[in-house]
Amino acid sequence: MSTHSLHLFIFLCTLLSFSLSDCTQLIMVNNCKESVWPGILGSAGHPSPKDGGFHLCSGEETVVEVPEGWSGRIWGRQGCCFDNKTGKGSCETGDCGGLLKCQGIGGVPPATLVEMTLGTPQSALHFYDVSLVDGFNLPVSVKPVGGCVGCGVGCGVASCEANLNIYCPSALVVQRQGKVVGCKSACLAKKSDRYCCTGEFANPKSCKPSEFARLFKTNCPQAYSYAYDDSEGLKTCKAPRYVVTFCPPK
Repeated sequence: MSTHSLHLFIFLCTLLSFSLSDCTQLIMVNNCKESVWPGILGSAGHPSPKDGGFHLCSGEETVVEVPEGWSGRIWGRQGCCFDNKTGKGSCETGDCGGLLKCQGIGGVPPATLVEMTLGTPQSALHFYDVSLVDGFNLPVSVKPVGGCVGCGVGCGVASCEANLNIYCPSALVVQRQGKVVGCKSACLAKKSDRYCCTGEFANPKSCKPSEFARLFKTNCPQAYSYAYDDSEGLKTCKAPRYVVTFCPPK
């Protein structure tokens, strides 16, 4: 077999193996001016890829594969410092137990969340959103690539592209060394059933957006601003890959 034929054979085999794969690719892109440390947490019964966390330099991207039917959340951590040997340290926002690899530990709010539930053979659609229910720390977007055209699904972009730290009310501001690094949600700041949509407010009829949620919604209309904000926040698609961009271009 000639060298050209061998390369073609390898390419076709790779293409075939990819087409037969049940995995979905999550392409993580850091468009921020500084490093981001993505955290990944699988929902109950689902794995946390890459041990739940890794470092992404400014301008860098990496591909994470998740299995069919995967469900979980992704967030960006900022201002982190970790020991190279132990992987222990801390982050200014989104910290997960002081670990580089979160290993099943969620991020400390406030943190902008990407939430995903991928489809199965029984229910093919993928559901995804960007949520500000746990507050905000940095802009994020989720964009499907190669989505199913003509399938009657939206395949829209979920995002919060604005820097909400600029608009954050003083009652919600989180500062580190005099710098605003995050904006609390009303639930996190007030800790009441009304703002958290819990107790007697745990339904869409009684839980209404607060003035803070409306501020979030004005600046990030394609993101969840409070627990029952389904109208614009939740997106559906059926795509082989999704680009998750930290600090997406406006």
